[in-house]
Amino acid sequence: MTEHEPPEADSGRPGLGGRVLLLPIRGYRRWISPLLPPSCRFYPSCSTYAVEAITVHGALRGSWLAARRLLRCGPWHPGGMDPVPPRRGSRGSESTDQERVHHTPAEE
Repeated sequence: MTEHEPPEADSGRPGLGGRVLLLPIRGYRRWISPLLPPSCRFYPSCSTYAVEAITVHGALRGSWLAARRLLRCGPWHPGGMDPVPPRRGSRGSESTDQERVHHTPAEE
């Protein structure tokens, strides 16, 4: 973990701010959503997207992504697959991790 990454970046768990933001989403999913007919235009659903965005990106960026997603939810948008984007800098991380391993001449 670098000094600029939020603490939740390594653990896969949201920080305190993220956990606070997840409370109303959990409440919606538990008490309000079961009373409404299924009508989400997207996969995953907006609440699932919000939980994943906050968990992956943290409270600030995750909230921004969730708000953008909710604004797209309407009759003017066709919907469809809309996954949470990967964390910045995580593309090709497997190959870069292997490239970062330093071998001593005895190990090669």
